Amino acid sequence: MRAAVLGGSFNPLHIGHLALADEVCVELGYDTVFFVPTFSPPHKEMQGALPPEQRLRLVQLACAPDPRFRAESCEIDRGGTSYTYDTVLHLERQYASCLEAPLGLVLGDDLLPGFHLWYRAAELAARCRLVLARRPFMEEHGASNKAVGAYAAASYAENRDFDISAEPLLKDAVRLANPPLPVSSTDIRARIAQGKGFRYLVPEPVFKYIKEGNLYGYSQH
Repeated sequence: MRAAVLGGSFNPLHIGHLALADEVCVELGYDTVFFVPTFSPPHKEMQGALPPEQRLRLVQLACAPDPRFRAESCEIDRGGTSYTYDTVLHLERQYASCLEAPLGLVLGDDLLPGFHLWYRAAELAARCRLVLARRPFMEEHGASNKAVGAYAAASYAENRDFDISAEPLLKDAVRLANPPLPVSSTDIRARIAQGKGFRYLVPEPVFKYIKEGNLYGYSQH
């Protein structure tokens, strides 16, 4: 098995996440992508987040139709601050008998300037094949798009002039030319709360789960 790791709050998981995972498989030859919902990210506040168990359920529902995608609950099971290094060690141990190559680790452009500050970043870069993915809003809409949110907009401003070649930890990273889909969890949550349409921004099982559970302020109109 050749596997890659895609972590995030997935609050909620949307079609952009699935499109990215598909690109990782098709373009880089991975046969499995582990979707790892975070319990508590070390570098980010999660505003308006569902409880971890519900976010995990969204990921499970979204992954179920595609055998290449797997929901991995290790960070939620572990609790506390979610460090990617610990997750990589867990997956290496759990799948030691079937992993054919080092794990791929998918990183969005917005994370690159601060990657060297991650917990055990150098060891993480040495253990994994780093896969650098474009955040679609950066190229399509820039930082002025309100759907991006304050955190992502700040990351955009920092990343705009970031020179990847100047960061030694990224010297062996692979750049992924994933398609720019202008969709974000922040925007989806806002649309739901405002009673706007969002059905085709998320996988159908995710839409049904949000609708049936009246999540994110959803209400029938």
